[in-house]
Amino acid sequence: MPEPRLPRPWATLYASDYVALPRRGFLEAITAGGVAAALAAGARQARASDRVVRIGYIPITDATALLVAYAKGFFREAGLEAERPVLMRGWAPLVESFAADRVNLVHFLMPIPIWMRYGNGFPVKIVAWAHTNGSGIVVGRNSGIASFRDFAGKQVAVPFWYSMHNIVLQYALRAAGVRAVIKPQGAALGPDECNLQIMPPPDMPPALAAGKLDAYIVAEPFNALGELRAGGRMLRFTGDIWKHHPCCVACVRENRLTDDPDWTDRVVTAVVRGAIYASQNKREVARLLSRDGEGYLPVPADVVERAMLAYDEPAYRSSGAIKHADWQAGRIDFQPWPYPSATELMVTLLKDTVVGGDAGFLATLDPAFVARDLVAYGPVRRALDRFPDWINDAGVSRPDPFVRQEVLAL
Repeated sequence: MPEPRLPRPWATLYASDYVALPRRGFLEAITAGGVAAALAAGARQARASDRVVRIGYIPITDATALLVAYAKGFFREAGLEAERPVLMRGWAPLVESFAADRVNLVHFLMPIPIWMRYGNGFPVKIVAWAHTNGSGIVVGRNSGIASFRDFAGKQVAVPFWYSMHNIVLQYALRAAGVRAVIKPQGAALGPDECNLQIMPPPDMPPALAAGKLDAYIVAEPFNALGELRAGGRMLRFTGDIWKHHPCCVACVRENRLTDDPDWTDRVVTAVVRGAIYASQNKREVARLLSRDGEGYLPVPADVVERAMLAYDEPAYRSSGAIKHADWQAGRIDFQPWPYPSATELMVTLLKDTVVGGDAGFLATLDPAFVARDLVAYGPVRRALDRFPDWINDAGVSRPDPFVRQEVLAL
């Protein structure tokens, strides 16, 4: 079989398509466990008097609700001025830009606000879920990985230590008797060890194609891109392990809620509308986001359409990528209500997850307290009351749409 050749856009994906903020010192601080100082430097009060919505995002479908809210004019219809969203290449520059108040509305991987608020004292609040599911584990064609037990001795990339991806992957590895470790590349691994590294999502498919990785776990569209362009194979969808799990969440600074609650209500209303629209118009939204549409994601429409729509296919069921077809999940879904039960489970799982840096704060966290303290439920509840169609979206519980039982199963 010939070596997979990545299309020309990959040659420019690292330059003109991205707004790159200074990252080296910030990434070093994360690795060394000294990120508290880096965040503290940006913990000044946000400009509550500045009502312009400034969105920061990285090029993944997790940002869909925010991008659609901007592209369809929902912020404007909510009475707010919004600047075109700013694309960043990885989680570290997005966190840094938010901390420095260069952007005031972002999507973060669900555990990042936990790390920011309780590990570093940064005043972040979750105001809605950005989406559910939308991630997967892609393995290289020559990796020899057929099950989670086969991850022993392998090199695997995750997008951030505090990510749903790292949590779900390690849950599966533990169940298979494989131990996650963080070692320098090239270091010897024990017979039951899987070595993890952080890698920005855009770097993962090229690294897999080049044989520098055995597997990666990440958000879309980089799983679809790995399948279509990098010779990768979908091992398992994360939404088939944790039913309708949260992945990214919409976040603002806490003082936005206290100093300008009207701004927050208007922002959340627009984001909720964006999520509902995306849920009901996935094919249209995929093209809009793509390089062939408005260019928010620097990948072609066919890749984004696969990332949005290709899920309950016979090939995925026969390969074992989908084991719970009865869960009625989508490859990605958009449901804004932040179920407290999911936050509690996230905190509980984090306590058993290997991460880089100082994670001592996790031992002191009470899951129920975090679910009450980290999430602002008022704005999203008021928005959802205005748009009752959300109850028809995938993953909404019955009979009470605001309460659910978490399901985690291999």
